[in-house]
Amino acid sequence: MKKIKYYVIALMLLSSCDDELEITNPNQQTADAYWATEAQAFAGVNAVYNALITDGTYQRTFPSFNDSRGDDMYGDSPAVYLELGGQFTLPTNAAETQWIWRDHYMLIFRANQVIANVGKMDASVINEEAKRRILGQAYFLRGLAYYNLATTYKAVPVITEPPFDKTEYYPATATEEELWNQVFSDLRNGEEMLPVNFDAVVGPDRGQKGRATKGAAAGLLGKAYLYRKMYTEAEAQFAKFFSGPLQGVYSLVPNYRDNFTTTNENNAESLFEVQFSATGGSVGNWTGEPSANWRQFIALPVAYGMQGKAWSDYQPTQWIYNEYRQERTVDNQVDPRLPATILYYNEAEGNTTAYGAPWPDNIRNQIYPRKYTMEGQGVPFETPETGGMNYRVLRYADILLMYAEVLNELGRTAEAYPYIQQVRSRAKLPDLATVRPNMTIEQMRDQIAHERALEFAIEGQRIHDIIRWGWLYDPAKLAMLKEHDDDFNTWTPGNEYLPIPQSELDNNANLLPNPANK
Repeated sequence: MKKIKYYVIALMLLSSCDDELEITNPNQQTADAYWATEAQAFAGVNAVYNALITDGTYQRTFPSFNDSRGDDMYGDSPAVYLELGGQFTLPTNAAETQWIWRDHYMLIFRANQVIANVGKMDASVINEEAKRRILGQAYFLRGLAYYNLATTYKAVPVITEPPFDKTEYYPATATEEELWNQVFSDLRNGEEMLPVNFDAVVGPDRGQKGRATKGAAAGLLGKAYLYRKMYTEAEAQFAKFFSGPLQGVYSLVPNYRDNFTTTNENNAESLFEVQFSATGGSVGNWTGEPSANWRQFIALPVAYGMQGKAWSDYQPTQWIYNEYRQERTVDNQVDPRLPATILYYNEAEGNTTAYGAPWPDNIRNQIYPRKYTMEGQGVPFETPETGGMNYRVLRYADILLMYAEVLNELGRTAEAYPYIQQVRSRAKLPDLATVRPNMTIEQMRDQIAHERALEFAIEGQRIHDIIRWGWLYDPAKLAMLKEHDDDFNTWTPGNEYLPIPQSELDNNANLLPNPANK
């Protein structure tokens, strides 16, 4: 499998407009000297992808903070801010909220350079089809960054061009409507410009897996519409996967666990995943400008790994473990997603080893994440760099359940059953139309919430579902969340978001605090 390589050196291409002093670094190309060839255009978009593998994007902090704020995971770490994040009490000066902000805007900055500069290249420099798919990738990646910022911070500045001079270094906070409109616009552009796959394109990206595609943009756009309760628009997007141009492109893989290991990556279920590797390089890819020695590891395996084997910064809640046991399979077995998601000791079910050794006697009553760890893959935990698995940002299972949700919200509840059942059937669960026929809209909402919890536990999804469903502001649902996870006892209105970093507020007078800056 030919995967896109992320280790291209990114160029910080800011043009100086200061007439008093101009110093040119002979070891670094300027914006005027770069962006002159097709090869540089390809290198430039590769550098945008590079920003996906830093601590504040998908390497560790961003996905783990999403997980800990849901009711399926909680912090259990001596690093106090990791626990406070899940308890909705993270201080504004916490480094973690700064890292997420910093690295997502690094992603945006790089995408803006590609859009601005490749967009100006003419046919004498670059093939038109190559230009379109390079721009499409940059639009998708910028749209993804703004989607993540919107769901994490609620309202942030929208920057769509490289800064011309220092007067543009202090952007104002955009309205929520402006921010989401930018997400929609970027993802529409991405969907229009991107190919279904790169198998037959002409260029150095031919056959590469891991690049953004038409399906990735179409699916994320539908998810953005759903988050904003734009159900008609979301229905039109998701329908493309079942009776439109994307019909038959994606399917569920038979083995659920294949979505969370180093085998069968970039498979038929994956719309977009971040490419990680445990090999190569000597410098950790935590943040900053990459070099030729940069590594490309994902740090979730060591953050989530069980006590005594890794850091064990987070653990699943007892509620999500019990939720998997609410329903048996058609052959009277436990839901196979439980052992794929959670590492637990149970002699009757054959779970007596962990990381290739017998379970330690003193922690047999504990449960740990298995999803996004290297457990069962024969990799020792000596350093964080052992994590080589890709992070799945969007899966076809999500398209199926989101489409079911949209159909239900549009009053077409009966039509939602078959899409839910595809996900249930892989888990060998009985026919939903038989065990729970003729559900009302309200009953189906709760059923979909249950199905999503089991399918996407420990995938950074749950907190965003909880927010968009309005559960935190529904007394009955909030009481339920508190029963699921004690962390919700310290939630207060507005703190479902991470606070805008205090350092950003101190440095930028045009930046507004959000509801979590209290």
